[in-house]
Amino acid sequence: MRKITNIRVPQPDKNEDENNLFSLILDEHGIIQSIDKSSKWDSSYDEDWCGDWLSPRAIDLQINGGLGISFTDLTFNKIPKLLTFLDRLWLDGVEGICPTFVSCSLDQFQLGMKVLKETKKHTSINRCRLLGAHMEGPFLCESYSGAHDIENICKPSISALNERIKGFESEIALMTLAPELKGSFDVISRLRELNILVSMGHSSADFDSAMKAFSNGVTMVTHTFNAMKGLHHRAIGPVGAAARRDDVFLGLIADGVHVHSDMIRLLNIIAPKQIVLVSDAISAYGLGDGSFDWDKRLITVENGLCRLPDETIAGSTLPLLEACKKMANWINDPSAAIWMATLAPRLVLSQSKIIAKSFFIGKNMQSLLRWKMNSCNQQLSWQLAA
Repeated sequence: MRKITNIRVPQPDKNEDENNLFSLILDEHGIIQSIDKSSKWDSSYDEDWCGDWLSPRAIDLQINGGLGISFTDLTFNKIPKLLTFLDRLWLDGVEGICPTFVSCSLDQFQLGMKVLKETKKHTSINRCRLLGAHMEGPFLCESYSGAHDIENICKPSISALNERIKGFESEIALMTLAPELKGSFDVISRLRELNILVSMGHSSADFDSAMKAFSNGVTMVTHTFNAMKGLHHRAIGPVGAAARRDDVFLGLIADGVHVHSDMIRLLNIIAPKQIVLVSDAISAYGLGDGSFDWDKRLITVENGLCRLPDETIAGSTLPLLEACKKMANWINDPSAAIWMATLAPRLVLSQSKIIAKSFFIGKNMQSLLRWKMNSCNQQLSWQLAA
């Protein structure tokens, strides 16, 4: 039996974090048996974490590839390299990912899904898990296509949806689409019947059309601020619409380039319990700076940021938990930043408001993370909890 006291559990509310300390009891195998409120003066415990945070590993809802692999360009002979990539993600603190398919051909998508299904047979304890796929397209607004290949974007319809996802309905977790397009609401209704989450992205939606979408089954915004209308003092757009609700999550690429750090601070003020960190990492993840082939195009990576030859941003290579550290500094709230990368995405996927501590009961400490704030430089860091 092992007993630890003065642990914090990540919270999106700073006041709640400061006033809550927990104690853990673990069995002889390191499995958490209980997590309860604790007193700072309880002397019956073996270890004192002095207010460090305990969290699960991260979940990345939007990641396009890494180590030279793109999910839109998978073949069966790439499975060994894909497994290496999943092992790398585990070392980077990521427990599970929604492999993301940007707009691509029907054949590319279906082959990729078959490869992922085969790869899942190689799941192991210390390897990042493949969760349901994230279809980022093809039902997007052409004028907000960003780095997507416009030739692979199409109009939303039930027939186009069924043709694409037939046989993989249970393998898809999330779809990004532009809800203002004609036919999109039929697609949204069908996706919800299949228990597939719907996110708004690459969209020309204004405030009113975004609010209508949120009332009809859209529960997330994909890479908030990017490839959509921004905040304006007379037209607050889809981001302002999302902030009016408490049931819409805001996916955010927190590298400081996709969205300026001061705008991130503002977003945290207006929607503190809705932000979910995503990496939007592409195939160059883990390869360093340089020029690489991507989606039949050339990308240049400089300081972790990926751009096409026309300077269009094409994702990032920043590890998700590195973005979490940046976020902690920008908003001066490490607990909330940890929550955004580890607990918030679990709430998205569970489609419910689960009590945070329920994510810890029955878990092995070896699979969890311990977070510290360095009192000298005020930098957040993480290590294995065990």
